[in-house]
Amino acid sequence: MKILVIGATGTIGKAIVSALEGKHTIIKASRTQGDVLIDISCPNSIKRAFEQLTDLDAVICATGSVAFAPFSKMTREQWDIGINGRLMGQIHLAQQAAKMLNDNGSITLTTGIIADHPIATGISAATLSGAIHHFVHHVALELPQGIRINCVSPSVLTESLDIYADYFPGFRSISAKEVAQYYVRSVEGVETGKVFKAYVNN
Repeated sequence: MKILVIGATGTIGKAIVSALEGKHTIIKASRTQGDVLIDISCPNSIKRAFEQLTDLDAVICATGSVAFAPFSKMTREQWDIGINGRLMGQIHLAQQAAKMLNDNGSITLTTGIIADHPIATGISAATLSGAIHHFVHHVALELPQGIRINCVSPSVLTESLDIYADYFPGFRSISAKEVAQYYVRSVEGVETGKVFKAYVNN
């Protein structure tokens, strides 16, 4: 299969590429480097990126910015970071991908454990990730030509604990390599409309 991985330079993105590249043709994308440049917070950037691509079988999005702050201090500008990145960025991406993927292709989005298990300052991530979960459940019923859509929702990454451990007290971390297997399942499997929760006993 020919697979576009957006966020390919990130910790999860690199693990996804490593898990898939021996078996598939991988196109790496991010905002600043890769085979294709794409900023999912900008609809025109998404459109321009897809205009450069043909014969795609799958699109994976392993990116989507959000701001972290207490609800009482969240500004509209901070909300917009996540609305434009994690929420509408991934929705616009799915909409464009559905127009040009090959029959029986797949789309995989990314959220996070905060959608189900709150943390301090995580109101934006929780709200917008939860919205993506509902979007995936519903839009799976509307996609044409056998195209599937799923979402991966990982816990805090083991590789990132030195930065984020204090935000996730008592949470069990998961390695990027383990998380990548959920993307493999989404791309190579048959499921659709699912949120794959990449964590255990949290």
